[in-house]
Amino acid sequence: MATTFWPTLEHWSVKIPLHSGHYRMPVLDESGFVALKPIGFNVPAVEWESLEYMDWKSGGDTNFAPIASADGELDCRGFWDKGKPDKGAMFTSNAAKAPTLANYVQGTGANFGRVRIIKLEPQDRDTAIRSIHRDDNNRLNPENEGWIVRSWVELTHSPDSYMLLMDNDADGLPDPTTERRVPLSQGARFVVDTQRLWHVVVHNHDFPRYALITSFESTPAFAGWINRERL
Repeated sequence: MATTFWPTLEHWSVKIPLHSGHYRMPVLDESGFVALKPIGFNVPAVEWESLEYMDWKSGGDTNFAPIASADGELDCRGFWDKGKPDKGAMFTSNAAKAPTLANYVQGTGANFGRVRIIKLEPQDRDTAIRSIHRDDNNRLNPENEGWIVRSWVELTHSPDSYMLLMDNDADGLPDPTTERRVPLSQGARFVVDTQRLWHVVVHNHDFPRYALITSFESTPAFAGWINRERL
């Protein structure tokens, strides 16, 4: 589909490393993406509606409610600002208001970093493409440890919206021939190597979309959890 914007080699994402000595999970080798079974439990709406949100822009007109951060403070910044890689997080005051979600993250048994609820306002594809990017997940992460990836749990029902994913072309820019669209129905879950894949959400509705986003460290144990939970 034609768009009025496309990233160039000057885009900040192009400089983010794609190759390193970190442990990577084989389940993400082929596509950088894996879909999980929908969550099998109810998350009360109060667990995302009652949180303290911060005006933090990423991937569009967004606000974030930090559930876990580098030091337990309500902070959306990268952990590197506190001298840490994006793991070994501490729960914030928001976690007590969202016990179902905090318990879910802990229940994976994985080392987690940033845990946040995203509130995304509506945006069509042409608007969304302006925010397509890759994530700098592994800054300060020792190369003899696990590669950081991200997981999503969709909290609101947005069946006409989707996460747009693209792998890299030879120049490190998004390759349209690799486009993938992930439906964002309520309860949908997936894990993405967002340092590898360009991504953004096209939100084709007239209400905000809410989702849980968690950074996890790749390990064989976490890969085992993914394989048990995958579609």
